[in-house]
Amino acid sequence: MRERLRWYYAVMRNIAPAKYHIAARVEAPRDFAAMGDGELWKLHEELGRVFDEAWAEQRARPDFSLASRGLPEASFLDVKIELAERQLRRCMLCERRCGVDRTRGRGACLLDARARVASFFHHLGEEAPLVPSGTIFFAGCNFRCVYCQNWDISQDPEAGVEVTAEALAAMQIRLREEGARNINWVGGEPTPNIPWILKSLKILARRGVNVPQLWNSNMYLTPEGLSLILHVIDIWLPDFKYGNNACALRYSVAPRYWEVVTRNFSVICRRGEDIIVRHLVLPGHVECCTKPVLKWLAENCRHALVNIMDQYRPEYLVPKLDKYKEIRRRVSEEEMEEAYKYADALGLAWREVTR
Repeated sequence: MRERLRWYYAVMRNIAPAKYHIAARVEAPRDFAAMGDGELWKLHEELGRVFDEAWAEQRARPDFSLASRGLPEASFLDVKIELAERQLRRCMLCERRCGVDRTRGRGACLLDARARVASFFHHLGEEAPLVPSGTIFFAGCNFRCVYCQNWDISQDPEAGVEVTAEALAAMQIRLREEGARNINWVGGEPTPNIPWILKSLKILARRGVNVPQLWNSNMYLTPEGLSLILHVIDIWLPDFKYGNNACALRYSVAPRYWEVVTRNFSVICRRGEDIIVRHLVLPGHVECCTKPVLKWLAENCRHALVNIMDQYRPEYLVPKLDKYKEIRRRVSEEEMEEAYKYADALGLAWREVTR
């Protein structure tokens, strides 16, 4: 397991600098903010290649001292922040592509141009390599999962309290000082909050704070949204919920789910990023969802650790609406055993993270 999560463990133990430190020290032109969107995205792509070279060097020969070195006047991380802030005026961070000016109203994620945190704490119920995990729960979500166990914050954009980038940085510093192995961005959904996350990481880079960044997400991002976080996340903890579009549309109102999520997973997996994939087994959905998900991972992301989860409970709208009565029960032991046997037959690494 530690070999599969080698980068994460190196950052966690302060052997290597977190990726945001590398991004903050890749120099950018000082006048980047005057560029148009197209030109700035092109610059972002060019700097991404420089970052990849620097990250490859760190993976081969970690040098934690990088985290204490001075920052350039303008950096790759600054370019990311500028692009992310521009999204707030025509938001395309997630694949809903609502294009809403969030400075004037709410997007498909239910959020405007403010970040709201419902809670932050040391989470002791995550996968073993992650505990204690410094979890920061955002309000709002771009999914409408009818069985959501966090519906009180995911579907209520006014949950929690409004936070600034400085407040997010302070939360991370406190969690790390109190023993958190990582900072776990979750919700709700972290994607709509990318601008504030990136700005908080600039503060951490400036102060020399080192902590692995963990992305706990439904992975329903646009290529642009994914590219903004790709160079600052040290370990990925994504959900892979459905094995087809019909189930995703029915239970999460997520069009084109399979195409979008497999596209994003492919980016992560081709890069050899540290990743633990979560798949929640739904009752009656082993054939249509669980097996296609596990098969895709076996064929496209062999190095991933996979958590096959039995934690489904009929929550939120499921107990209230008869149209969802087919999932108004817990998953059976027989269904879980079938999922486990299938994962074993595919040669997936799942036992290491089973809780």
